[in-house]
Amino acid sequence: MPTGKVKWYDAEKGFGFISRDDGGDVYVHNTALPPGVPALKPGARVEFGVAEGKRGEQALSLTLLDPLPSVAAAARRSADDLAIIVEDLIKLLDNVGNGLRRGRYPDKSSAGKVASVLRAVADDLEA
Repeated sequence: MPTGKVKWYDAEKGFGFISRDDGGDVYVHNTALPPGVPALKPGARVEFGVAEGKRGEQALSLTLLDPLPSVAAAARRSADDLAIIVEDLIKLLDNVGNGLRRGRYPDKSSAGKVASVLRAVADDLEA
């Protein structure tokens, strides 16, 4: 079976192209994707069958060979940058904690901002 890398894939439109290792591009439709794979990431290595379609070669029964590392992990902040963010977060949470000790919850707007900052830092830590 031929192999290649995903050149691009548009999940909304349901199709894209694969660059074959032996040269040329192959059309891939979302019906060729493996079960449980909603979209392809550019650069992902794949193996596929080929059939001649109306407009050229078309990929069939696609198999992912090696999953790409997470894009989030590749864009991860440096440890020094994240340390500063965590220190600022500690100060922010300390202020929230002081208010809670006095029996006051943060107003809805402030609570939403604190929650979104917590989620963003958690995502950075998990990446």
